[in-house]
Amino acid sequence: MALTKAERRLRRHRRVRKKVFGTPERPRLCVYRSLRHIYAQVIDDTRGHTLAAASSLNGDFRDYRGHRGNKAMARLVGQLLARRAQEAGIKKVVFDRGGYKYHGVVKELAEAAREAGLQF
Repeated sequence: MALTKAERRLRRHRRVRKKVFGTPERPRLCVYRSLRHIYAQVIDDTRGHTLAAASSLNGDFRDYRGHRGNKAMARLVGQLLARRAQEAGIKKVVFDRGGYKYHGVVKELAEAAREAGLQF
């Protein structure tokens, strides 16, 4: 039986999550992308709490004209997430790409977060 593209991604995501775990000292930066938007959050898995979050649906991007699922928007979301994480006292994270290839918008978000000061 052939698996759909989404099922293959979820299978990869579960496999990665067996090893990637967010602690209070080094929380997990989790990325999710849809065709229209990109979302990212910093999660402490020991308590199950989201410490910082940003997405292309944020009010900060209300005046943004253009497609919200592209690299330019991913860069803005990465910068915003890094700024919010640092305000929460987070400097180091472990990156969870969510079963996606480290390519395109996922890569752009990660590089923008690194440039804005997050270490991973």
